[in-house]
Amino acid sequence: MHEPACFRATTILSVRKGDRVAMGGDGQVTLGDTVWKADAHKVRALAGGKVLAGFAGSAADAFALLERFEGKLAEASGRVRKAAVELAKEWRTDRALRRLEALIAVVDADVSLIVSGSGDVIEPEDGVIGIGSGGAYASAAAKALLAHADHLDAEAVVREALGIAARICIYTNERIDVLTLEASS
Repeated sequence: MHEPACFRATTILSVRKGDRVAMGGDGQVTLGDTVWKADAHKVRALAGGKVLAGFAGSAADAFALLERFEGKLAEASGRVRKAAVELAKEWRTDRALRRLEALIAVVDADVSLIVSGSGDVIEPEDGVIGIGSGGAYASAAAKALLAHADHLDAEAVVREALGIAARICIYTNERIDVLTLEASS
């Protein structure tokens, strides 16, 4: 007996560079070994455009988490770190939420975070976040570009790194959406 096919495959990448933070995602949705959709939008602007969020994992689970995060963000008066910690606590302790299989990445002008269902709120020291099936590829490419391509801004690094990931990860495509914010210096 084999396990049922599940929707999977996402690459989300966020990069901070200079006075910008960019977050992008590919557009591919895969069920088993079949591409079902090539132009999904997995990155969203929240809080009137002051926060960017991207998701990886089950789409329905991710949307449920984004909705909860938006609520926590409103309760925390727009403070991303507090909202992320509150979501992680609820996610870990709520019986129904614990079953959700997704990760979310959230950024604002000051902070970049990964929030997981095991209660983790991770702030990468270098401002680079890569989640999803191609996240490690995109993250590695972004780190190399940041180290050796000074002429690229945050958005260009995200686009190029996601393109590199798409050429390596079979669950990532080159239909890339990127959103940007002004970052605190």
